[in-house]
Amino acid sequence: MRALVVDDSRAMRSMIGGLLREIGFEVSEACDGADALKRIREDGEVDLALVDWNMPQMNGYEFICAMRSDTSHEGTALVMVTAETEMERVNQALTAGASEYIMKPFTRDSLKEKLEMLGLNPRQG
Repeated sequence: MRALVVDDSRAMRSMIGGLLREIGFEVSEACDGADALKRIREDGEVDLALVDWNMPQMNGYEFICAMRSDTSHEGTALVMVTAETEMERVNQALTAGASEYIMKPFTRDSLKEKLEMLGLNPRQG
């Protein structure tokens, strides 16, 4: 299974990417929503995108809206991974089409649990 980590922090991309690799995902990275859309166009569809909210050029919310406006991406799980904790923001992301919402900081186990809830377990196919 292929995952895309979208975050403007190189350290956060590296940390999340490492966790996903441990779980069994093939991982690529993007520094913002616009870069993520470009990577998907060039490299092909991903099964999962973990997306930060606050990024330059195109933020995570805008990325989710763009992905959900194109039916060719309807099979992609979009998980907002952010420090934004206000319920209004959570609801906004979920209404826009986020599959799940994970608040930073989080543990490997909590990430794995969310992905299993979404039916994403690369070790089982």
